[in-house]
Amino acid sequence: MTDITDPVLEAYAQSHTTAPDDHLVALSEETRATLDFPQMMVGALEGRFLEMLVFALRPAWVLEIGTFSGYSSLSMAAGLPPGGRITTCELSPVHGAAARSHIARSPYPDAIEVIEGPALDTVAKLDGPFDFVFIDADKTNYLAYYEAVLPKLSPRGLIAADNTLWSGRVVDDTDQSDDTRAIRAFNDAVVADPRVVCVQTTVRDGVTLIRKLPVASGGG
Repeated sequence: MTDITDPVLEAYAQSHTTAPDDHLVALSEETRATLDFPQMMVGALEGRFLEMLVFALRPAWVLEIGTFSGYSSLSMAAGLPPGGRITTCELSPVHGAAARSHIARSPYPDAIEVIEGPALDTVAKLDGPFDFVFIDADKTNYLAYYEAVLPKLSPRGLIAADNTLWSGRVVDDTDQSDDTRAIRAFNDAVVADPRVVCVQTTVRDGVTLIRKLPVASGGG
């Protein structure tokens, strides 16, 4: 992943962010040593960002689409209120096994459930409502994930979609790869959606936050 902010500023921001807990440091080191594409991990800065969002929202139920090795799940778990839970969807059995191993060794083994299989199938079987949804999976399905979770979002819930600046490639007109085009389509659809309010941030690789607008009641 290419930095979208000045690397010096990024390092400064991370040095002025509370350092990760020991279990997240171990997870990060093991992920880099054992799994392909370790850059898919959210990292320390975004992990704390997600924890802060969850802490502020006090969600009863968090849904994550894209577990990888569990860094984001465990980051969010640190911000959960008593009784809060996380359901995280992972397609890869290898990644699912890695995440379960790290979760079992963490302070939050009972707060996180990893469900393997296509996320759209999993979401279809869950009634919700979800108070926080973190989308960080295959980019070509972002719009499908968004449409699947939006009706199940609680009235004060938030969706956070990761990688929405896609290493800056969203503004490179010469990049017509499937993933880049999918992220552009997602960004364009969300900002034009009259059902929601959104803000696109420059946290790490771009995190878009989305909330539903109240449904207007019919007049007499």
